[in-house]
Amino acid sequence: MAERWRLTGDFLDFCKCAVPCPCTFGRPPTEGDCEGTIAFRIREGHFGDVDLGGLNVVGVTYFEGNIWDPDVRADLGMIIDERADDDQRQALQTIFGGEVGGWPQMFAENVVGNMLGLEFAPIELEIDDDLGSWHLSVPGKAEGSTALLTGPTSTPGERLAVHNPPGSEVGPGQGPATYGIASTDRANAFGRTWDRSGRSSKHIPFDWSNAG
Repeated sequence: MAERWRLTGDFLDFCKCAVPCPCTFGRPPTEGDCEGTIAFRIREGHFGDVDLGGLNVVGVTYFEGNIWDPDVRADLGMIIDERADDDQRQALQTIFGGEVGGWPQMFAENVVGNMLGLEFAPIELEIDDDLGSWHLSVPGKAEGSTALLTGPTSTPGERLAVHNPPGSEVGPGQGPATYGIASTDRANAFGRTWDRSGRSSKHIPFDWSNAG
């Protein structure tokens, strides 16, 4: 029987698509292909008796076509928080590798194709409580900064929220997607390199487990 686990936290991405990223709506990328950085901040979590709260995981990815089509798969390189000890590293690899059920297994089996590698590095993730902005830093590998998308009819004190998106990257039944515009989005990892701004970035809360 697989070890019981649960993770709750925040998903972020920074990608080359126009705002809002079409993937979350189950549509093809703006330019037909997409490259970007995804990040997960674990607010609370465990794998059996192994505490995973406070750790981060980052992915660098590339794919062509609609990622939700059955024949489309993404290249993916993973970076795990270097603060994790040996037990935590193994637990995160097991969960995110799709070996013990829940949404990560569905994602690994249906979305991920070629694995570009696995590395350990310092990861900083800062997310404003009101989601006014968020920032990712993996020194020498990836960096992103985003401000919440607002406009002339935005209600002061209320944030943009898209409920029940049909292509949520963190799976069905999760929290609303919040969109922003990235002022910084660059990466140099796993053979993928870019440096851009003004493209899509989003936040989605997640609550995963293999509790059946």
